[in-house]
Amino acid sequence: MKLSPAVITLFVATTEAFTVAPTGHGTSKINMIINGETETASEKVASVFSKLPEENAVVDKLVKTNFPGAISNKDLATRVVELLGEKGFKPSNTLLATSLCADELARELEDEFVEIYGNNFNLGGLSGFPFAGNTGFGAMAAHIPDDGFCLVIHGPHVGITKEGQIGKVERSGIALVDNCCGSAIAASNYLKGITDGGATITPKIQQFTDFQQGAVQELILPFGKRLGRAENRMRELPYALYDSQEALVTDIVNTGKGGIKKGLAILGGIQINTSPDTLDYFHPLKFDYYDSDGNLVENMLPYLR
Repeated sequence: MKLSPAVITLFVATTEAFTVAPTGHGTSKINMIINGETETASEKVASVFSKLPEENAVVDKLVKTNFPGAISNKDLATRVVELLGEKGFKPSNTLLATSLCADELARELEDEFVEIYGNNFNLGGLSGFPFAGNTGFGAMAAHIPDDGFCLVIHGPHVGITKEGQIGKVERSGIALVDNCCGSAIAASNYLKGITDGGATITPKIQQFTDFQQGAVQELILPFGKRLGRAENRMRELPYALYDSQEALVTDIVNTGKGGIKKGLAILGGIQINTSPDTLDYFHPLKFDYYDSDGNLVENMLPYLR
């Protein structure tokens, strides 16, 4: 899928505020309690997931049936840390940067990797799009430790209930089984209104007070026919969003690759959120390693499957 140069230029030129996230979020399944500086990344992985629920065989089968290629966050972190460790990535020399949705459920994956590598530089916004743009990526690159590495994790997310309903998820403390991802579903409904001919014509193309959602809706426009033909629109939706985001991430990285220090790893895919008492999952779609000159050195995706 190709986005027009005009769309990409508008998107990356209008940057969102970017911050280094503090360690720990009250809504997460885990709390930040690892403080030891002497632990290896692999030891931290073991510690992180020792505090989370055990794998549920029923949920595991449900997720992998609906999202072939998905693996649990535990398996993901274990494999990613091992592969990156072979290239020199350590908690002390690695900056984590994420472009994930603003939804608190997207913090699960983020928090797990924060406990392993430390602070996170937030590049993302609604639906996981990299709203920090070129400016945010440039600032992030400047924060990479000297002679160090960066791990970027990006992608949209989708929920699945215990009954197997995609696009919904149980949330802690809320009786309502809620939409997930709400931003993505709203954009999908907007697109469906256009393709079905029921959209209300309005001169308001963009509102600054809801800029991110407006951008998500515009960036999903090329996928109207694909989603309309999908057997399960909610299952296909995160993959369409990922393809749109991947075009933007690639453009941003190509623009800012001069700021890479020793190496850059990019992990892209679909976050799959489950109920609060079960592990979350991730469908990896990209895992590339770039050298200090920004050259693609290795496609590591096969090692995650």
